[in-house]
Amino acid sequence: MGTKLAYGAAIVGGTVLATNLIFNRETREDGGMPPFEREYLNQTFMHTGLGVGIIGVAARALHNSGWSYRLMATNPWLVVGVSLALSVGTMYGTYATHPDNYVQKYGLWTAFNLTQAAVLTPLMFMSPALLARAGIYTVGLMGSIAFVGATAKQEKYLYLGGPLLAGVVLVALSGLAPMVVPATAARTLMWSENIWLYGGLAVFGGFTLYDVQKILHHAKLAERGIVRKDVVNESISLELDFLNIFIRMVQILGMRNNNRK
Repeated sequence: MGTKLAYGAAIVGGTVLATNLIFNRETREDGGMPPFEREYLNQTFMHTGLGVGIIGVAARALHNSGWSYRLMATNPWLVVGVSLALSVGTMYGTYATHPDNYVQKYGLWTAFNLTQAAVLTPLMFMSPALLARAGIYTVGLMGSIAFVGATAKQEKYLYLGGPLLAGVVLVALSGLAPMVVPATAARTLMWSENIWLYGGLAVFGGFTLYDVQKILHHAKLAERGIVRKDVVNESISLELDFLNIFIRMVQILGMRNNNRK
């Protein structure tokens, strides 16, 4: 148990440390990141790391209580429907709550993270070493992409929002294929799995790039008083990017281990 918690702490700590180092580098052509933007990004990533940490600890606790077995024995459509309703409800509740309403804001944000943890508990059946590797790869991938987003020309990648939404719809549909496509259609299932895994990595890597530049844009607007500063809301999109990339890393590494046996 202690080793597994140490892996989780290392992953979260690595995320916070890597992003802190990235966003404190003054490498942009406009003379370096302005202090307000840097602080905004640092606070956003601190909340992202904290959120991922809550999800990891809660998922481990739920798994130890036997939740994973009950979840896997439940009708998959029911799991999808309930988890989607709770995730969307708590997420938009967090978005709609004013930052000054701390108790409600952080209560809903915590509920959102616990909802993610409840759905992800079956990952705890995987070996701690594999989960640690997946976490390190996810941190590396997101860190490198975030670096590009933070140091690129301002607002260069904001146009990606529309195409990425189309991509995530395709990836989501491919993830549902095993539920509706007959098991005999092996080739179709193989292609849908590849789209889900590798297409998903590309899409959510793109979302990381887009979200970092969106946060920078919001920081500028918040500094001018056009929008309110809300790093909790900003962190949710990066948490979702992290989770979607991490899940696919776990699956890819698990498949490689199985192929070696």
